[in-house]
Amino acid sequence: MPTSRRIAVGSDTRHPIPDAIAGWLEEGGFAVIRCGAVDAADTPWPEAAEQVARLVAQGVAEAGVVCCWTGTGVSIAANKVPGIRAALCKDAETAGGARRWNGANVLAIALSDATADAAQAIVESFLGTTGIDPEEAANVQRVAAMERRYSGTGNEERLRES
Repeated sequence: MPTSRRIAVGSDTRHPIPDAIAGWLEEGGFAVIRCGAVDAADTPWPEAAEQVARLVAQGVAEAGVVCCWTGTGVSIAANKVPGIRAALCKDAETAGGARRWNGANVLAIALSDATADAAQAIVESFLGTTGIDPEEAANVQRVAAMERRYSGTGNEERLRES
């Protein structure tokens, strides 16, 4: 994998998997920005996910990895940050597809069933896949347009009108 890329890694709880992910990335030459419990103490999952997602949305990090017990909570929370497309992936093939076909920029991993080897393969596939499939680019833009339509104040009225 290329070096000097910045990746944000966060978790709600101290766990060997996110710590290992940060370590592998650093060993691979990535600049890792540690968030939540990967940096300090246990952090509520919405906050850990927001820290990572905000860094990606601001362009400080190229991509992010978020972890919690099911992976669902951090995925939902990260997706609330405009510009984030977080994908919960349990295998390497899905992780690569999330980047290629959906333009995912944040990877969510469930700590409940991830092994160190599986997590490494998932992260490597996610970060090793670059660019959106040209046939899917229009769909990724449709999602971005939806996000713009429903962001900001007055969303409740827009949702009722839909």
